[in-house]
Formats: sequence, C-alpha cells, structure tokens
Amino acid sequence: MKSTGLVLIVIGLLLTLFTAFKFFTKEKVVDLGPVEISRDIPHYLSWSPVIGIVIIVIGAIIVWQVSKKK
Repeated sequence: MKSTGLVLIVIGLLLTLFTAFKFFTKEKVVDLGPVEISRDIPHYLSWSPVIGIVIIVIGAIIVWQVSKKK
C-alpha cells in the first residue's frame, strides 16, 4: 500500500509540472488516386495543476496512514 502512495505522489508531481499534452492527428486534404495529401492537426489536452496537488495530498495521506499503523 505504501508503494501505491508513492506512485500517486510521483504522478501528482508530474501532473503539477506538466500541465498540458500536445498530440497530432492526420487529416486527408486531397485524395487523387495514388496521390494523397494530408496535414497534421494539433490537439491540446490540458489540466489544472490543482489536480496534481490533490493527487500528491492523497498519496501522502496513504503513505502516512500506512507508516502510522506500523
């Protein structure tokens, strides 16, 4: 259970530091038989750093509770 808390802390840190993710998809612009023209369309996925902080707190509570039981 302690490892789960530590993993949550690491994930929370990453979500706090990196608040956006950019990825591309391809779209066909022209399709003339053997000739095909496509373009990359960027998409952004972003989230609030507060989500990362909440996950860090949850992970810290889990680690604290496990260490308190011992």
